[in-house]
Amino acid sequence: MNQADQTAITDTGSEADIMSMSFERYMLDMVQPMRDELTRLGIKELRTPEEVEEALSNAKGTTLVVVNSVCGCAAGQARPGVAEALKHDVLPDNLYTVFAGQDKEATAKAREYFAPYPPSSPSIALLKDGELVHFIERHQIENRSASEIAGDLTAAFDRFCR
Repeated sequence: MNQADQTAITDTGSEADIMSMSFERYMLDMVQPMRDELTRLGIKELRTPEEVEEALSNAKGTTLVVVNSVCGCAAGQARPGVAEALKHDVLPDNLYTVFAGQDKEATAKAREYFAPYPPSSPSIALLKDGELVHFIERHQIENRSASEIAGDLTAAFDRFCR
């Protein structure tokens, strides 16, 4: 450990505290592009249980909720599938996302709206006036293409969002 590192530890706390802060910063930096893939599409991120409750309990019309994840099927199929589906003529009134494993409390709160389905990430929920009407679980994402997921979503949009 160099002198600057020792000074930082002495000034700010234990080496474990420094490593923990570094890991948290690393994870924030690592997942930001994954967050951006959805937010740049106009999907609003919900980071706290309070934000989830405010958004979902008061949502009128149809609401899409994407449970984002760092896994490969989120990167290769779920996020691209959502992006493709959002080019459709018929869209949900509200677009939200939570990030599993990162915003844990917000994700847990969102999952309360997805009963009877068990926790699954990534996953995609469509609600109508607060009631779940369509749900895509991880196992329905893993072995399908982004286009197939988009097709599933656009069919649900046509059925529930008109």
